[in-house]
Amino acid sequence: MMLTRRLYVSIPRHAAGVGPVDFLAGRFSYLDRASWMAEIDGGRVLVNGQRASAGLVLRGGETVAYLPADAPEPPVDGLYAVLFEDEALLAVNKPGNLPCHPGGRYFRHTLWAMLQDRSPGQGLFFVHRLDRETSGVILIAKHSRDASDLGRQMARGEFRKRYAALVEGRFPSEPVTAEGLISTDPASVIRKKMRFFPTGSLESPPDKGKPCCTQFSTLRTGHSLSLVSAMPITGRRHQIRATLLALGYPVVGDKIYGVEEALFVRFIEDRLTDPDRARLRMERQALHAAALEFHHPRTGRPLCIEAPVPEAFRRLVELAGYV
Repeated sequence: MMLTRRLYVSIPRHAAGVGPVDFLAGRFSYLDRASWMAEIDGGRVLVNGQRASAGLVLRGGETVAYLPADAPEPPVDGLYAVLFEDEALLAVNKPGNLPCHPGGRYFRHTLWAMLQDRSPGQGLFFVHRLDRETSGVILIAKHSRDASDLGRQMARGEFRKRYAALVEGRFPSEPVTAEGLISTDPASVIRKKMRFFPTGSLESPPDKGKPCCTQFSTLRTGHSLSLVSAMPITGRRHQIRATLLALGYPVVGDKIYGVEEALFVRFIEDRLTDPDRARLRMERQALHAAALEFHHPRTGRPLCIEAPVPEAFRRLVELAGYV
C-alpha cells in the first residue's frame, strides 16, 4: 500500500461565511493566498470529500483535506534495527538522521512511514519520541490499550531513561546531579531554544519555569571530549542538551545547544562552511537514547531495552586522547 500525505482540519463554526482560500491562508501561513489558490485549482483541497472551488462559502463544521503533491524529501538514514518485538510492543534503535513522525519536508522519510511499509495495516502508537538527530531506543505500542497503559506509567514517573552524550570538555569524574528550572531562553534568537537555570543561580527564568533534574556520570574522558551518561529524572523538552550547555559541556554536533548557536542559523540557511563542520565534529548531535526501563503493559514484568552507544562516539573520544 502506497502511503499518501493527507492533512485534515475541521472548519470551526466561527469561520462560517469565509472562502477556503481565506481560511487556509489564515490557518496555514506556510503558503500564501496565491499558493493556496493554486492548490485549490489543482484539485488538492477537498471539502467533505469533494473537490473545493475558490468561490465556495464555508458554513462551519466541514472537514477540509489537503493532498499536497509529492515533493523530494531530504535524505535520511533508514537503517533502523529491531531491538524487541512481541504481540504488544515494538522497540527499535533509531539512527541519528531520521525523523520519528511526518512533518515539514519529511513524510515517507520517517520512522513512522518505514514501519508502516514493514507491517501494512499494523497499528503504531509511538509511546515517546526522539529528535531527528538523536539516535537510540524508540518504543511503539501495537494497540491503543497498551499505549494507554505505557502512557500512565510515564505520567507516574515509572519510565527510566538513560542517554549517552558526547560532550565538549573534561566532564567531572564524580557524579553530577543538576537541579533547577528550565524555560525558554530570553537571550537566544532561536525561538524554540530552552535554557536551564541551576538552583541557586543569580539569574531566573523569564517565567516561573518548570522543575528540571538530570543525573550525570562520566563513562570516558579524553583531553577535550567526554562520553557522559545522563538520566533525566524529569521529562522536559531539550532537557539534557540545555542542562549540559548550562554546565559548560555542550553536546558535540549540537547546532542549537552546542559551541555557538549561530551555527544553527547558518545550518537552516544552508550556509555551513567547512570550518563550521570541523567545529561541530559530527554531522548530527551526539545524543543517544541508550536504555529504556518500564513494565510490560500485559504481563507486568520489568523490561529493559538497550541500544548500543554508536561507535562514532567512542572513536571521537579516542581521537581526543585519553587522560
